Amino acid sequence: GGLVLLGLGKLGGREPNYSSDVDLVAFYDGEAAGQEVGEDAARALSRIVQDVARILQERTADGYALRVDLRLRPDPASNPVAISEAAAFAYYESVGQNWERAALIKARPVAGDQTFGRRFLADLAPFVWRKYFDFAQIADVHAMKRQIDAFKGHGEVATLGHDVKIGRGGIREIEFFAQTQQLVFGGKNPALRQPATVGALAALAAAGWIDGRARDELTECYGFLRRVEHRLQMVADEQTHRLPTDPEKFARFAKFCGFARTDAFARALSRRLRLVEMHYARLFEEAPGLGAAGGSLVFTGAGDDPGTLGTLHKLGFRDPARAAETVRGWHFGRRAAIRSERARAALTELPPGLLSAFARSGDADAALAAFDEALSGMSSAVELLSILRSKPAILDLFADALGSAPRLANVIARRPHVLDAAIDPERAGGAARASRAEDVRERLAGYIAPAAHYEDRLDRAREFVREEQFLVGVEVLSGALPAAEAGAAYSGLAEGALRAILPAVEGEFAREHGRVPGGRAAVLAMGKLGSREMTAASDLDMILVYDAPDALAPSDGPRGLPAMQYFARLTQRLVAALSAPTRSGTLYEVDLRLRPFGRKGPLATSFAAFADYQEREAETWEHMALTRARIVAGDSGLGRATETTLRAVLRRPRDRAALAADVLEMRALIAKERATDDPFDLKLVRGGLLDVEFAAQFVALATANSDPGALDVSTRRILDAGAASGAVDPDDARRLLDAHALYVATEQILRLSVEGRFDPATASSGLKRRVAAAAGLPDFRALVGALAAARAEVVAAFARVVRAVP
Repeated sequence: GGLVLLGLGKLGGREPNYSSDVDLVAFYDGEAAGQEVGEDAARALSRIVQDVARILQERTADGYALRVDLRLRPDPASNPVAISEAAAFAYYESVGQNWERAALIKARPVAGDQTFGRRFLADLAPFVWRKYFDFAQIADVHAMKRQIDAFKGHGEVATLGHDVKIGRGGIREIEFFAQTQQLVFGGKNPALRQPATVGALAALAAAGWIDGRARDELTECYGFLRRVEHRLQMVADEQTHRLPTDPEKFARFAKFCGFARTDAFARALSRRLRLVEMHYARLFEEAPGLGAAGGSLVFTGAGDDPGTLGTLHKLGFRDPARAAETVRGWHFGRRAAIRSERARAALTELPPGLLSAFARSGDADAALAAFDEALSGMSSAVELLSILRSKPAILDLFADALGSAPRLANVIARRPHVLDAAIDPERAGGAARASRAEDVRERLAGYIAPAAHYEDRLDRAREFVREEQFLVGVEVLSGALPAAEAGAAYSGLAEGALRAILPAVEGEFAREHGRVPGGRAAVLAMGKLGSREMTAASDLDMILVYDAPDALAPSDGPRGLPAMQYFARLTQRLVAALSAPTRSGTLYEVDLRLRPFGRKGPLATSFAAFADYQEREAETWEHMALTRARIVAGDSGLGRATETTLRAVLRRPRDRAALAADVLEMRALIAKERATDDPFDLKLVRGGLLDVEFAAQFVALATANSDPGALDVSTRRILDAGAASGAVDPDDARRLLDAHALYVATEQILRLSVEGRFDPATASSGLKRRVAAAAGLPDFRALVGALAAARAEVVAAFARVVRAVP
């Protein structure tokens, strides 16, 4: 007990050749073996391993059993052949390399203490299978392959003298094709952790990372090449992988492989080598040169290369000299994030592709400046540079974000692994998935469940929501999701997050204060969350409503609290969970000002007090806000009761003249206190979103008593219903709806792209084109004109609608 031999390589994967050696590594747990782990024990266990290796490979009159290779252990030049569990983990956690991860994919216990071996490998799994896609692994494993090529020789596909293992199109390329993708994607998908090459190809296809053609062709090629490899080693029991160079010997070997004609064997072999080469090249493209489609790009030396300046000009850089100086500054180490050896290595190959992608973004200079600014705020850029170097599609996406959506680019710079989600086939259609709140809740609940502590659960929730928000933003930016439909996706994501996070907060709070007997709580969404019109920058407007049979009875925990105080403190905890900054950032800013009595009222509102306030004390503007209210999380029974109360309040008869006067007074007050002439403050500018929303809310309150269909959280559906019932002139409804669609599409792109105020004078041309395209207009000038015309239409239509409802 306590000593295990792990089989690696072909022995681990159950794939030995006719004349294979066996790769073994030995680890021990001295405590399980009943020994004190020390120098003497280490020497004794190492002698046992050496004796096993000697017996297996010692040549006698009867031959030998197996050739043994013990060199795959950690740092073989410094460590004994048997290594303690503690020393092994210290090594792998501190200096373990990617080639060792690849080797451990096939590891399994083959002799000794099998139970310890299985536990050892299970504990080692986080080292082998990383949580996030790490494209530095791809680059590193490919570098290993190129080192083998350089050392052993790696010519073109051939037949005579070709190495079927490490030659071009050979067995090693199939293995690297599978293992690299296993390393990158297996951290999140345990089904990919297959030790055998054929099994790995099948798992990759099942998960959608390769197509069925690649799986079938590589599997067939692997079988063919392995049969050739077996027969090569049968000829003289030699561990060789190279075909004969002599034509006569090659012809004999062709017959040994079952081919009557030498040329038929050569064609069959060549066809498969080229198939493997083709699939491998699609995964591992040749390292880019120092040029671009427009000419050379050289950034060495202290001065500008005239050819490089010409190329940058052709690519679309308005200031080529400044662009060249920026890139040259990276090589000089002017940004701390790219001073490490790995970062500089990635940077050597990246500029041609990076600069070309920046040119395609629509504003090359702005994209380059934004990237340089992002680098200045990063401590390390290795992961980001490796991702960009490895995936051209991701590079284009990143360049687009830099050129037209700096907000998205900042997210990528801070958290490069969010790019993983953009290329994950299982995450396709992220906006559609995000819009289904219950689907979000289930996935988020499953994602945070493994966390051991409350703070860990909140951090995992932030990671999940940030990735999902990024996915929606990418779909909007790329045009895959119309900007007008983004609100449903952002809102569904927020609603699903609330449904998952509220129970976690309640559970943690109950650990300290117990629960209020019979108490229940629900979250009432207001504002853009309520109307399902959120943007990438929206706050969460909400009210926490609670109900308790006895408001004075304390909760049943060790630190019991009366119901009012209990639910107020619970609300504080929920707000903190959503908005408090942590190492994983924040989820949402939360606004509770729409609760009864506003800032002066309690943080949580009892159901009875809420109903009484809305019935007796709420002003018209508060009922206008309630037209967008809906329950999104918490106790379903309380939620239904609250929404029933809401409908009753909103459907009560109203004096329409007084209602119109209140709406106009409220609009005038906002105009006085928050007046703006900024045409891109689409909410508050005269004739903007607020006027469209106020018109719809007036229609809902004015007509709900006689037409229950007038009540809807959606501004658009209220106006549609008003036009259908005759409450709104169809032409005015169309004007308001057209303006609303234009404003929402523009607002979604602006909030996705920029932090704070949008200034056309300083905005990049790429962003302007993107905003115009989202609105369905040919250019930014056309957008400015369309917005001005829409505002004039809305001002007139608003006046007619608010006064004309019968």
